[in-house]
Amino acid sequence: MQTSPPLSAPQLAAYSSFARTLADRVRPLSRKWFRHPLAVDTKADESPVTQADREVEAALREAIAREYPDHGIFGEEFGASRAEAELVWSLDPIDGTRAFISGNPLWGTLLALLHRGRPVLGLIDIPMLDERWAGAWGLPASLNGEACRASGCTELRQAILYATSPDIFAGAELAAFDALARAARMRRYGGDCYSYGLLASGHVDLVVEAGLQPYDYLALTPVIEGAGGVITDWSGRPLGLESQGRVVAAATPQLHRQAMRVLGAAVA
Repeated sequence: MQTSPPLSAPQLAAYSSFARTLADRVRPLSRKWFRHPLAVDTKADESPVTQADREVEAALREAIAREYPDHGIFGEEFGASRAEAELVWSLDPIDGTRAFISGNPLWGTLLALLHRGRPVLGLIDIPMLDERWAGAWGLPASLNGEACRASGCTELRQAILYATSPDIFAGAELAAFDALARAARMRRYGGDCYSYGLLASGHVDLVVEAGLQPYDYLALTPVIEGAGGVITDWSGRPLGLESQGRVVAAATPQLHRQAMRVLGAAVA
């Protein structure tokens, strides 16, 4: 985390309020498509995309451009605009599209604000469950407006480990994840961004993933850090636009260090 405030407290408060307004605005758009027939297309990276993804992101981009025309936007479906701006919004309209199209309610909308490439506020919104985690630089994370806290787990052998799917790992990554899972108390799959919310609220101790894009993880950083946890790439570096998509989030620094030792073979 940065060591000096990137923005003033009033600025952060205003942007955080705006992020909540954005999430409120698009909840009905994603909800109306959930568990209803809709066409599913396949993008160049083999990931699915639906009309719901595009409609939600378009609404987010329109609102941001109207309120903050000098801000940049980096979104999953429509790319980057004004990416060189000091303040850039990262958008994932439906994180967990596979869950969405299969009727699983554990998908979410991810919003982050970056200041010079680093996330200073983040929001994990789970429309179908009416749950929303929020985090901002230097402030406690919250769930539906109430402060939340990571579990405090310090021992890998006691940790509950989550990943979205074993399919996201390959080769040395898969071997490293399997070794980590065998050392943990239990492993579970599924959840996409919801797993990180569970970590921030103390129900999950460790989330490890690979192959993510910036819009998948940028919103998570302020939430996890604000809950007392640690989130980095597999080399221990802070997450930013340039990160390679390998993410490890842990409830405590001690647990993070233990996980990093096991994962080290994959990044050596």
